[in-house]
Amino acid sequence: MSSDLGFILITTVTAFLSYSTSALLHSGSASHGVSPRDYYLTTDAHWFNQTLDHYSPHDHRKFRQRYYEYLDNFRAPDGPVFMIICGEGPCSGIAKDYISVLAKKFEAGVVSLEHRYYGKSYPFNSLATENLRYLSSKQALFDLAAFRQHYQATLNVKLNRSSDNPWFFFGVSYPGALSAWFRLKFPHLTCGSLASSAVVHAVYEFSAFDQQIGESADQECKAALQETNKLLEIGLKVNRKAVKALFNATELHVDADFLYLTADAAVMAFQYGNSDKLCVPLVEAKENGGDLVETYSKYVRDHCMKVWGLHVRPYNRKHLRNTVVTADSTYRIWWFQVCTELAYFQVAPANNSVRSQQINTEYHLNLCKSLFGKGTYPDVEATNLYYGGHKIAATKIIFTNGSQDPWRHASKQTSSPELPSYIMDCHNCGHGTDLRGCPQSPMVIEGKSNNCSSPDVVNKVRQQMVEHIDLWLSECRGSTRSSK
Repeated sequence: MSSDLGFILITTVTAFLSYSTSALLHSGSASHGVSPRDYYLTTDAHWFNQTLDHYSPHDHRKFRQRYYEYLDNFRAPDGPVFMIICGEGPCSGIAKDYISVLAKKFEAGVVSLEHRYYGKSYPFNSLATENLRYLSSKQALFDLAAFRQHYQATLNVKLNRSSDNPWFFFGVSYPGALSAWFRLKFPHLTCGSLASSAVVHAVYEFSAFDQQIGESADQECKAALQETNKLLEIGLKVNRKAVKALFNATELHVDADFLYLTADAAVMAFQYGNSDKLCVPLVEAKENGGDLVETYSKYVRDHCMKVWGLHVRPYNRKHLRNTVVTADSTYRIWWFQVCTELAYFQVAPANNSVRSQQINTEYHLNLCKSLFGKGTYPDVEATNLYYGGHKIAATKIIFTNGSQDPWRHASKQTSSPELPSYIMDCHNCGHGTDLRGCPQSPMVIEGKSNNCSSPDVVNKVRQQMVEHIDLWLSECRGSTRSSK
């Protein structure tokens, strides 16, 4: 798996981050003894009876879907409602990121819906392949629409009114894509969307991901990473058990799975604004004739694992084949979406690659087959045909990306009046920086920008976000009044 659709590693405060490791778009974030109350506006769960199959007129089965609400800032009765979309991981509450600042500014109520199959919103007691057939972005969009209608109706009863409040949708990474796609498919149900680091373009062979890692690292760091990777490949041939032991990864019997882990570890540094934690010691070791593999393994153990929540188990095929629903099922579930719909296969470029050439298209396809059976294949052409990919033909969506984030090449980086796109260009501007701040582990309360290498860059984008949200909410209210 790679870092952020690279993909999920779970600890107490992981859910909000929706990071990415290869398989998941997100990795876990260690809590360091900090209470979840310090990170969340609320962790009080509510439940909604959701339709299992929105596309069948005959299947009326339901499942319980978890959601959260925070109304302390809500200006009754006509204040806006902000919908935070949860993605490929447990949704543990409503986080104190920059959306909480926006909610206070706009006097908005905030709700957040857990994605089907993740966390505690799973329809079945088994994750066998046949039970995953209802897991897709399309079903997830209908979940959001059905919940939005239900919640608005409930709100109308409480407030004794008949007209809708103005809604605005938010998401980061895969949820960022869902936020954009929701505005595309259900424009009448939201005044607009923020699509932060939104991976709206499904990519079959995503070599630009690794290329961005090479660009985000300076030449010295890139050269050190490439040499380290070559030494790892040689070490695996000489004494694979000893090399894997350095990374606490002896359970990974497939060498390519181990090399995927080590590639993701590098991704995490750039994706989440912590590149100095990786590059400074690695370049120093290279310049002074130090042991690059030992230096890199120390970075992985001390930072990726202890601080940022990286786990070895999600790279273990035996674990990923487990169909029993557990707290670690996230990885198998996300791989299903990757293998059937989205791909984002983080393959090594043909030349000048940072990651091992063993991480290629065949590796990903074999893994998909190993986990879900023959014939499993991501139809990215159909996905992009349905949503539009980079050419999404919607209105009132804000796209934001960090300059260091490898996922930005699956996002929309060209701007237009109806689809404004902004790139925050700074040394530690990564995945979801507009909402999460810099660096991202441990979590930055209210997503403060003061530790970004160029706070003014982030603050300028945030001001532009505020202006768009303000305008589109106003236009929504004007439309509602004129229709009466």
